[in-house]
Amino acid sequence: MTTGKKAPYKIYLEENEIPKQWYNVRADMKNKPAPLLNPATLQPMTVEDLSPVFCKELAEQELNNDDAYITIPDEIYNFYKMYRPSPLVHAEFLEKALDTPAHIYYKFEGNNTSGSHKLNSAIAQAYYAKKQGLKGVTTETGAGQWGTALSMACSFFDLDCKVYMVKVSYEQKPFRREVMRTYGASVTPSPSDTTEIGRKILQEHPGTTGSLGCAISEAVEVAVGTEGYRYVLGSVLNQVLLHQSIIGLETKAALDKIGVKPDIIIGCAGGGSNLGGLISPFVGEKLRGEADYDIIAVEPASCPSLTRGKFVYDFCDTGMVTPIAKMYTLGHDFIPSANHAGGLRYHGMSPVLSQLYADGYMRAISVEQTSVFEAAELFARTEGTLPAPESSHAIRAAIDEALKCKETGEEKTIVFGLTGTGYFDMVAYEKYNNKEMTDYVPTDEDLAKGFASIPDFDLP
Repeated sequence: MTTGKKAPYKIYLEENEIPKQWYNVRADMKNKPAPLLNPATLQPMTVEDLSPVFCKELAEQELNNDDAYITIPDEIYNFYKMYRPSPLVHAEFLEKALDTPAHIYYKFEGNNTSGSHKLNSAIAQAYYAKKQGLKGVTTETGAGQWGTALSMACSFFDLDCKVYMVKVSYEQKPFRREVMRTYGASVTPSPSDTTEIGRKILQEHPGTTGSLGCAISEAVEVAVGTEGYRYVLGSVLNQVLLHQSIIGLETKAALDKIGVKPDIIIGCAGGGSNLGGLISPFVGEKLRGEADYDIIAVEPASCPSLTRGKFVYDFCDTGMVTPIAKMYTLGHDFIPSANHAGGLRYHGMSPVLSQLYADGYMRAISVEQTSVFEAAELFARTEGTLPAPESSHAIRAAIDEALKCKETGEEKTIVFGLTGTGYFDMVAYEKYNNKEMTDYVPTDEDLAKGFASIPDFDLP
């Protein structure tokens, strides 16, 4: 859906065109995401229930299904101006390499020190913690992008930051860990012996490489048990998708600026922060009946929550201390294979995206990691940026869709999210280049073990 004129290689908005409001897609959803439940009572969580864990204003955002737009506070907006607006890039060199009639664009979120889109929500959550007068925050991180972004945001607001990093990533990505420490964060490999939950997990699963579910449990335990601290999360939550909507709002504004309307919108999918942020204004148009798009969620075959998971209520963490969410889940005890080289390790999917998927507003595919790194290599060689392994799942799907256009002769416009750079992921690239990388796809029997951990909730 192009105008026929050649688009510039990079499309920038002006500084005064940075969106001044976040978009809350839940306001336009006819079927709202199922409410978070209190694990003790199985009743819907209230702001008062969530406030001991989250900052109060973030708890309010988490439960807000009504306001379509929420104004971005000046302190956050001014911070955004350090690295926003981020560029929308016309991938003409990739198009040429593929010899495709398709038009490919990507929204690049790696143009900040944290190296990813995660900073969009990290600075917001740090701001609300500081505004509430807190001493610090706790969190988990998988590949390390969220922990890096949060440590940077906490440094800006002079907050303490305690990060529980999935053990396999802690060991594979020491430089990501050191960036966090440079910004003043403490980083602990999870599961650890520093928390009650961590010790229990280690006893039950000796030698485990960890999971985001484990790390979340430890971070929540420390936040709840430490005066002046709250827990913050980099994905999955409604509030995170709200903050990340700035990605999609800028993307749509840049496309409108050059008179281009996409046919296909693609995002990598782990917990949902990047995908949800990118698609938010576009799926909003679908929900309101104003436009139609083919929206594709791309997840790793080794952690296939959408494509092979169950849409049920489950705990968001391994230790079963968090609220219960209805989402596509592999079971809170599911631990991805250590063979999986990227992030996108979470056992569940954002309740918002889960509901949109269940209602047919987007589709999902899973891809194996050797093909993901093949796509990453081609992208690096043609577009000049080494992509994060997470983003490369979206690149894989974008290439495949462009090749379909080559077969059919269709001139479709494809937009995908490049969540960040891969310069801290060189262990994974080394394994790929040495042909040591293998694909792991869990069997039905493997998944059954995770599904067995999903409680049969007796909902009222």
